[in-house]
Amino acid sequence: MEYSEECVIAAAHPALPGHFPGQPVVPGVVLLEQVLRAATRAGIAVPVCALPQVKFIEPLLPAQPFTICLRSDRPGRLRFECMREGRVFASGLLQTEQP
Repeated sequence: MEYSEECVIAAAHPALPGHFPGQPVVPGVVLLEQVLRAATRAGIAVPVCALPQVKFIEPLLPAQPFTICLRSDRPGRLRFECMREGRVFASGLLQTEQP
């Protein structure tokens, strides 16, 4: 199974003030929330049991468009990549079942 969707975190998102003043970036937890919402829209079983692997390679700025790509390589596991301008800026693995 593969799924992708375009996203943007609004500059007015309530988690952004104070993260960081003068140079706001999207907190990782907000990005992960978007990944989980995308998984739900893709019909993937939630809740997630574990996030054994997550990498934040580059920051995401408010109002910056990006793409969430999901790929299930076996039941109970979902790999994700968040891409901007053709480059991965965050990636990881979600487990929806106990190993």
